[in-house]
Amino acid sequence: MNAIDLFCGCGGMTLGFKWAGFNSIIASDIDINCGKTINRNFPETTFLLGDISELGKIKFDEILKNKNVDIITGGPPCQGFSLANKNRNKIEDDPRNKLFYDYVKVIKWYNPKAFVMENVKGLLSMQGGEVIKTIVKEFENAGNYGYNVRYNILKASDYGVPQNRERVILIGIRKDLDIFPEFPDKMESAKITVDDAILDLPIINAGEGSEGQSYLSKPLNSYQSLMRVNSKKVYNHIGMSHTQRVIERFKAIAPGKNLLDVWETHGAVKRGDPSIKSEIKFSQNNLRLIGNKPAPTVAASFQSNFIHPYLDRNFTAREGARFQSFPDDFIFEGMRTKMSWEIGLSQYQQIGNAVPPLMAKAVADKIKEILINGNSSKYLAKSIQLELEL
Repeated sequence: MNAIDLFCGCGGMTLGFKWAGFNSIIASDIDINCGKTINRNFPETTFLLGDISELGKIKFDEILKNKNVDIITGGPPCQGFSLANKNRNKIEDDPRNKLFYDYVKVIKWYNPKAFVMENVKGLLSMQGGEVIKTIVKEFENAGNYGYNVRYNILKASDYGVPQNRERVILIGIRKDLDIFPEFPDKMESAKITVDDAILDLPIINAGEGSEGQSYLSKPLNSYQSLMRVNSKKVYNHIGMSHTQRVIERFKAIAPGKNLLDVWETHGAVKRGDPSIKSEIKFSQNNLRLIGNKPAPTVAASFQSNFIHPYLDRNFTAREGARFQSFPDDFIFEGMRTKMSWEIGLSQYQQIGNAVPPLMAKAVADKIKEILINGNSSKYLAKSIQLELEL
């Protein structure tokens, strides 16, 4: 089945659907560094660079060459929806939210059998739930047939990802297929922890590391084996450089604690005047992760949010990729970290913005299953009851 991935970022959704057997024909994003990462890791996929609101159907058709589009996936930019945005209820003032309608536009072009849309869970609470109702209604009437639509909050750690990331997933199945969306079952095995995810990687301190490092041991568990299945060397694993003052601060922070717990002694200082302590305090700054638990949400800012559970440094891009379930043979392009004047997303930002590939694969596997086999009688009865209640 052929797929198009819109707002693809570095390709987390693309990779998950590839693992499930889908053929990704087009991946599109506005970021040039995401394009470099896509081109390196998906040579069989055409990357379409540009603002989706300005890309016309002709450009997509030139790449598709009359191939059917079976599924469209994508996560429109979510900054306007984020729970961290105090103005999230004013969507009419945030043009980033309007990109949703461009996503619907592409669905109308091709009438795929199914679609998947990913976003932050704050989407469900916007305007007292009216926004999600509007989104569902748009999908239900999209294209020539309309779609049966369901949404759910999925936690990445329930699908083999060593991270407690929660995201809203909307699935639509074209109405003429007489199939209702289903979500993947949670894994029954123990959740993957921070230690499970990264302790086989080369041990490096702040400022150390190089591209193409050798593994120092065999995989210590099944998750590490999965991450290393096609990899002989370690890339994107270079420690950030820290001053001795920052390293001393890290040393004082115990697992599960953060900068607020050692503020008076090791607090951040004002930019330009290290003799004065900064008055700005954030609860997640310099949080040292706990080794025997899954990681918290790995956001685009994770390069400064978290501290290694045992080493006195922030995480490397590769460690962040492990928390997201990107395998070690998936190489991230672009600058490692970003200065304000640089164009394009850094490796850290690409990783933090991505959909965890293992969670995407779980969704893709379920969609593939029901497209081929239809719904189970138990699920159909449940869906009919839900429709009656609505």
